[in-house]
Amino acid sequence: MASAKQLALPLEQPGDEPVSGNREDSHSVQPSPWMARVLSRDNLNRALKQVRRNKGAPGVDGMTVDELPDYLRQHWPEIRQQLLQQTYRPKPVRRVTIPKANGGSRPLGIPTVLDRFIQQTIAQVVQQDWEPRFHPNSYGFRPGRSAHQAVRYGQRCAREGRSWVVDLDLEAFFDRVNHDRLMARLKRHTPDKPLLRLINRYLKAGVQIDSRKAPTPEGVPQGGPLSPVLANVVLDELDWELERRNLRFARYADDCQIYVGSRRAGERVMVSLTRFIEDSLRLTVNTRKSAVDRPWKRSFLGFTLSRKGQRLKVANKALDKLKTQIRILSRRTRGHSLAQVIADLKETLLGWKAYFDEAEVLSPLRDLDKWIRRRLRSYVWKQWGRRGYRELRKRGVSVRLAWNTAKSAHGPWRLSHSPALRQALPARLFRSYGLPELAVR
Repeated sequence: MASAKQLALPLEQPGDEPVSGNREDSHSVQPSPWMARVLSRDNLNRALKQVRRNKGAPGVDGMTVDELPDYLRQHWPEIRQQLLQQTYRPKPVRRVTIPKANGGSRPLGIPTVLDRFIQQTIAQVVQQDWEPRFHPNSYGFRPGRSAHQAVRYGQRCAREGRSWVVDLDLEAFFDRVNHDRLMARLKRHTPDKPLLRLINRYLKAGVQIDSRKAPTPEGVPQGGPLSPVLANVVLDELDWELERRNLRFARYADDCQIYVGSRRAGERVMVSLTRFIEDSLRLTVNTRKSAVDRPWKRSFLGFTLSRKGQRLKVANKALDKLKTQIRILSRRTRGHSLAQVIADLKETLLGWKAYFDEAEVLSPLRDLDKWIRRRLRSYVWKQWGRRGYRELRKRGVSVRLAWNTAKSAHGPWRLSHSPALRQALPARLFRSYGLPELAVR
């Protein structure tokens, strides 16, 4: 058997030394075939690269991603033995809540970085086993597949005459997955007891909320690399049921739309699929968010379709979410320079644009560009304060227009659309600071 030193984990920076350790005891446990793949040098190194690339906050033990390589240098032989002897126990997931755009909040799980690393090694092996068996209309968390492909498939169905959509929403999917069904399904293509036992321990690891630990009798470990592939394993059963019924659909993780030719057909599908999901998968359909409707009245992965021509369009909900972020970054009490505010906005806007550049209907994006410029004009006007008149004059605004604007009783938002501020702070000024324009292709 290979020694711990031979399976050492080199860091991903020049000059770093590999993890070292003493040669394992000659009586140490031989790995099972799947665990041998999990603990192979190549798999471990790929996992370490991915965890470091993903970064993320510390878990319950406080260890950061940057501290992980040194920790593995010192402790990997011991951890490896625990994994082989099936004595390794994952730590609870740290549970925090993050605000949602609608004013609510949603729970977020943060495993320890060591558990994220071990989960990643498992996920890579399970993904490799299952990938050839997954349905081609499953687009989420799979190599060579994307949300854009899922959206384009839905657009194609609508243009081919399937102009009704069954929009399925699974209530708290990641928290409701039935462990027994998941483990039974995993066993079909990953029939390795030590590996399955380790996965089951991750499912049962529990969550820590403040200083209190709570059990996890159902659900998959949110926030960890194992969660997406396990979600696909669970919902693969739904995919092949839809195939058996000869239905056209696109699924991205727990977001699923089925495309049909009439409302009546959609309502039949909704009733029968709800029964299948609740009886067979033991999951719950959220009836408040699920619907049978026209595709241009529903959103899918941040996009919707235009009524005429079924062109891709950014959904209103995605626009509103971005506006909420922009309001926070450009609030008038920040006290930062315009250059700093635009630098902060640039990071958010470039990421948003990279995803939504698929949109074909540009008018909402042009309106959003104008709205962002108004926010920035409001910000600058508030900063100028009593200097408003002098600043307008310095920028070429006439005496009369500058005076009327400076003495106006209107607030910054109303004045941001005034001729004086548009002349003093034109679009080209914001471009010169590097502000991205969302409608520009």
